[in-house]
Amino acid sequence: MTDTDITAAPAPAVGASSPSSWMTQARTFVTRIEAICATDPGARAALRSGLGKPLDEVPRMHRIVAAWLPPSVGANDTDAQRAFYTVASLIAAQKAEVLRTDRTPLNGNGEGGDPSAGPTRYGTSLGLTFAGAVSMDGRNGLRENAAETRLNLLTRQSTPGLHRHLPAAVRQLCDKKAPPDWAQLLVHLRAWPRDRKEIGRRWLQDFYRARNKATLDAAREAADTLLPDRPTDDQP
Repeated sequence: MTDTDITAAPAPAVGASSPSSWMTQARTFVTRIEAICATDPGARAALRSGLGKPLDEVPRMHRIVAAWLPPSVGANDTDAQRAFYTVASLIAAQKAEVLRTDRTPLNGNGEGGDPSAGPTRYGTSLGLTFAGAVSMDGRNGLRENAAETRLNLLTRQSTPGLHRHLPAAVRQLCDKKAPPDWAQLLVHLRAWPRDRKEIGRRWLQDFYRARNKATLDAAREAADTLLPDRPTDDQP
């Protein structure tokens, strides 16, 4: 990445309180890729062919992705380009039901989040997505130790390593019908070369905070069911 590219497209703060230009670009890109995958099986197959591969090994993807790269992503900014290519291939690799555009990312309790408030307003981190997948009811949920192991593995990766390990991690989530927030994942992938430690810390903190809250909520609910009915003021 050149100094010119960095100046033209500064990385947003990991915990930014409002959508950055990168998030706006990511949402536009994801919306377009989801629409292409939903309507053009050939294009979807071409995008899927690049799953887990570096930029120079995905010739079929260029005709689709290149036209939708933001102008701020320079020709020499291969890290940013690969972030867009990776997310496009991850979206294309998922089952049809994951491609629905009316889906809301999970919150830490395994439920759809409110896009107008909380972490889903500006993007749901991968850590929160894993926590939501664990909290899903019954057999649909992901085992907590499996989610924790996978998340810790991802946070230790270099940029090439993260791109290499993401397909398995995303497949694990999508198999449980808990796909990631693609736009937020794209922003974090784009910033990973410079902010890997900070982003990894956020993923882990989001996961453990959400899991702790879910555990406390379940404990309170269980306790409430065991408490005897309290007498009202009219009762002796």
